[in-house]
Amino acid sequence: MRADDLILVSVDDHLVEPPTMFEGRLASRFVEAAPRIVRTDDGADVWTFNGTVIPNIGLNAVAGRPREEYGIEPTAFDEMRPGCFDIHERIKDMNAGGILASMCFPSFPGFAARLFSATPDKDLALAVLQAYNDWHVEEWCGAYPGRFIPMGLPVLWDAELAAAEVRRLAAKGVHSITFTENPHKLGQPSFHEAHWDPLWAACSDENVVVSIHLGSSGELVVTAPNAPIDVMITLQPMNICQAAADLLWSRIPKQFPDLKLALSEGGTGWIPYFLDRLDRTYEMHHLWTGQDFGSDRPSDVFRRHFLTCFIADPVGIRLRDLIGIDNIAWECDYPHSDSSWPEAPEELAAVAAEVPDDELAKITHENAMRWYSFDPFAHRSRERSTVAALRAEAVGHDVATRSFDHGRFERQQGINAADIAARATA
Repeated sequence: MRADDLILVSVDDHLVEPPTMFEGRLASRFVEAAPRIVRTDDGADVWTFNGTVIPNIGLNAVAGRPREEYGIEPTAFDEMRPGCFDIHERIKDMNAGGILASMCFPSFPGFAARLFSATPDKDLALAVLQAYNDWHVEEWCGAYPGRFIPMGLPVLWDAELAAAEVRRLAAKGVHSITFTENPHKLGQPSFHEAHWDPLWAACSDENVVVSIHLGSSGELVVTAPNAPIDVMITLQPMNICQAAADLLWSRIPKQFPDLKLALSEGGTGWIPYFLDRLDRTYEMHHLWTGQDFGSDRPSDVFRRHFLTCFIADPVGIRLRDLIGIDNIAWECDYPHSDSSWPEAPEELAAVAAEVPDDELAKITHENAMRWYSFDPFAHRSRERSTVAALRAEAVGHDVATRSFDHGRFERQQGINAADIAARATA
C-alpha cells in the first residue's frame, strides 16, 4: 500500500503538559499546592510539586530537531515544537505527519502517575490526579473529537479508588488507563496479589484497556552505572518483556478473562521467541509449578489478553503471523526521540511493502479501534482520514528540521547511566 493511502492511528504518543492545565480545575484549598512550572536560573522550564522538581528531559520533546541536538538536558517550552504542548499545533503536526488519531501518554507525572502516588497528602494527590484526567479528556482530547484516544492516569495508592476512577472516566468515554509495568518497584503490591482485583474488575466491566508503558515503574534496564546510554536505550523493550511475563504467569488472566492489556513502546520483534519460551516453560514445568491454563497454551492466553505495538520493526512485520495479526498496532511516538515524524507513513510503507492490505489495515488502525473502543469515522469519513487527505489540510505548515538549541547545552558525548540518574533527580 502507498504511504498516501494509509490510515494511521498511533497507540503511543506523548504530550508535554502546558503550564495552564490545572487552572480552574482544583478546589481553592489545593490551588497553592498544585503542580506548577518554574523557570530555572539556566533557562529550563521545570515542574515543581510536593518538593520535587521534574524537568522536561530533552529526549522527550525532540520532534523537528536535528539528531545532533538530542540529549537528556532539561529543556524549556521555547526549545520545543509547540505541537508538544499546544493542542491546536499538535493537530497541525498530526495532519502534516498523516496521522489520523493518537493516544497520548503523560510526561511530568510519570507514565503511570507515580509522582502523584508519592504525595503524602492523598486528598491533594487525588484532586490533582482527577484534575489532570479531566483536563486530558475535556481539553486535550475534547478539543478535536475523533482525533485522540483518551487515556486516564491511575490511582496507584488505593485499589478501590483506582477502580472508582476507572468507572468515573468510563462514563466520560475513556477506554484506556496507564499503569506501571511493575507496581512492586513502586512499593505497592505486585501483580501476584489480590490487592488489585477491584481495579481489574472495573477495567473488565467497563471495557478499559490497561496500557503499560515501558519505564512506568521509574526503572529501566541498566547493566552498570558506567555503561554507555546506548546500552539502556537498546534494552528498553526488556522492561516490557518482563512485565508481559509477570502478568501472564500471574493470577490475573485466569481470574479476569475479559481484561485487556497493552504493551506500549515495547516493539514486537522479540514476541515470537517469547511466546515459544512461554509454551516451552509450561510444557516442561507446569506439573510441578502448579500453573494451569486448561486446554489453552500460554501463547493462546497472550493473544487473548495483550496488544503489542511498534514504531518501525521490520523483524516484527516479517513475523506478524507468529505474533498474531490481531494483536499488533502501530505507534508514532511523537515527540520522543524514536519517532520518525513527519515521515512516519513513508517509513511504515517501506517496512510493510509486502504486507497484504487487509492485514496492514488491522495494524495501522483497525486493531487500535477495536481494542480501545474507538471510532474516528464517527467524526470524519474514511476518505478524509488517509495520509494524503490529512496532509492536504496541513499545506503550508512548517515541518522542516530546525535547531531549537538556544546555546544552553553542551554536547553530550559519553553520557552514561549514572549521568541520567543524576540529572533526572537534580
